[in-house]
Amino acid sequence: MHIEPGVVTGAKLALSYVTAAGAGAYSLKLCADALAERGLPSLAARGALATAAVFVFFEVFPHVAVGVSEVHLIFGSTLFLLLGAAPAALGLALGLLLQGLLFAPFDLPQYGMNVTTLLVPLFGIAAVARRVIPARTAYVDLSYGQALALSTTYQGGVVAWVAFWALYGEGTAALSGVATFGAAYMLVVAIEPLADLAVLAGAKAMRGLSRSGLVTPRLFAGA
Repeated sequence: MHIEPGVVTGAKLALSYVTAAGAGAYSLKLCADALAERGLPSLAARGALATAAVFVFFEVFPHVAVGVSEVHLIFGSTLFLLLGAAPAALGLALGLLLQGLLFAPFDLPQYGMNVTTLLVPLFGIAAVARRVIPARTAYVDLSYGQALALSTTYQGGVVAWVAFWALYGEGTAALSGVATFGAAYMLVVAIEPLADLAVLAGAKAMRGLSRSGLVTPRLFAGA
């Protein structure tokens, strides 16, 4: 989902700094909530797990260039369901930054756009989860339909932000590439809900994790 160098340039980059700052501020609010809920050790541990996972998603898992960007298996909804919104936000932001620093420094000027593209759909997942998952339902008990709603929200959000940045930077010349990218990326929606349910099924057999501080409290218990 990277916005490639040269798509948005010059003064237009200023908007990416604004959106990234907004996403960062909301992430800090989520972190404050998580600190109040389970404390710093749990947040730090879950954030580290999320960062490592995101780094693997970007650098190890297959990814292909399609249209205006690349199609990745990011598993944003999986991170949310296992670790919670704040750790997932930390992992997405830090994993992306590590990738840029270690392997793709040419992507760093686009960091504001890319981190916005990853984080805002995550916030969307949190909002959708509150609507489609009853408060008494533990995440390990989700149905396929509920997992699909979360995955569609995340992947659709990613596609929408990539389309916005491409059209913002290149205008209507990017339309064909945006359409190709969007069609390819939405195929991930066919994979991610199944991955979510498989991971949740595995977690269901490991209820001892509920006391470890390494997973979100909602994984095994209702709100």
